[in-house]
Amino acid sequence: MGRARNIAVLAVVLAGAILLGTRASAEGPGPAPVVEIGSGGGAPEPSLETSSCPGDMSLVEGDWCPKVEQRCLRWMDPPGRYHEYRCAEYAKPARCVAPRKHVRFCIDRRERAEQGTGLPLNVQSWTDAKRACEAAGARVCKESEWTFACEGEEMRPYPYGWRREADRCNADKMDLIAPAEPWGLRDERDPAGAHPSCASPFGLLDMAGNVAEWVSVDGVPEGTVVVQKGNWWQPGKHACRDAQGGHDRYYRGTETGFRCCAGAE
Repeated sequence: MGRARNIAVLAVVLAGAILLGTRASAEGPGPAPVVEIGSGGGAPEPSLETSSCPGDMSLVEGDWCPKVEQRCLRWMDPPGRYHEYRCAEYAKPARCVAPRKHVRFCIDRRERAEQGTGLPLNVQSWTDAKRACEAAGARVCKESEWTFACEGEEMRPYPYGWRREADRCNADKMDLIAPAEPWGLRDERDPAGAHPSCASPFGLLDMAGNVAEWVSVDGVPEGTVVVQKGNWWQPGKHACRDAQGGHDRYYRGTETGFRCCAGAE
């Protein structure tokens, strides 16, 4: 009964997200937020090369695979609509089925956070993220950059490995609906960087969980197609290659935040 209820709740949330997106889109962009770069941690600083990047960013460099085959060995949920929604364990290794591309860039170690609380910024649209990142001399990450920073050259399905361990991150929340809240969803944020075991191969934190982070889809003009990566609120979007679409660049909700990227020196 517990699992059936969870799946039912998830279906409601999926439908609700579309309605929320429509409502928020009408508002258009708001003022650029005042942000703090990933403070509020609780996690140690990764010992990575950072001389090519600003102090609160990490260097990501390696050979990115544009197309990957990842085979699920066993699924978590019962037969039905969401059976192949969450994979408990993937086969290792993953297989790259397209020519790799060498990439080199900087990315925030943590999500951009509120001043004072250390909580990741939320109720942020893609346009909010663009203004804030550009004001800091950075930019919104491309989807390919975010994904590579999450999975590494090993093409991990989850930033921390091959088995789904959502308790390492702020993820897989099920009790989501809160009609009395301004955006209809519970605010389940944890401080940015508060889950040190939720780290990618590059030492980046909270890429599977916490807020849904805006990115720009590759291959089209910036802002034309935007998606969200990694979040607490939708259990099926916990893996590095997963993305949440269906919203335009003006949508903002309880779950939406961002981190920034920049070119490396």
